[in-house]
Amino acid sequence: MLSARLYALLISICRIGTGTAFCVLIATVLIQVFSRTFLTSSPVWTEELTRHSLLFLAAFGAGLSFRNGEMVNVDMVCEMQSPRVQRILMFVAAALTAIFALMLLSPAWMFVSIGSLQTSPTLGVRMDFIHATAFILLAVLALFAVLRMIRIITGKSDGKPEDTSKDLP
Repeated sequence: MLSARLYALLISICRIGTGTAFCVLIATVLIQVFSRTFLTSSPVWTEELTRHSLLFLAAFGAGLSFRNGEMVNVDMVCEMQSPRVQRILMFVAAALTAIFALMLLSPAWMFVSIGSLQTSPTLGVRMDFIHATAFILLAVLALFAVLRMIRIITGKSDGKPEDTSKDLP
């Protein structure tokens, strides 16, 4: 029961992060379009904020995309196999994803720490906050991959992407 709540909490956090980044992106682009259309010049900071919000959108959305199968998959190979082999292949794919993401966490953290010495040119934000998106993306992706492996082992999942339509109100 606790693990189901933690899983739901992780999904909620990623959805909120993705939604917030998307709202910031939309607002920033609207400001850009409005100012370029109706004013003499557009604010310089909008370009930078757009890039930063795209990074956060990808960071929080990667795990959700992995969860519901919206990342690139080679489904044709799996679909031709028996359900048992499909399950094994999905487990191996999740394990490889987790391993690669976990291997990259240390270099990503080094990248984040380098950013503490820099600030963004127009917004003045410390770049370690922006570089943290690389770490967040890898951590979330690894976490969702490990959770898929656990769900396969416990029999809660066949390893295929989850049907997220039941999540909608």
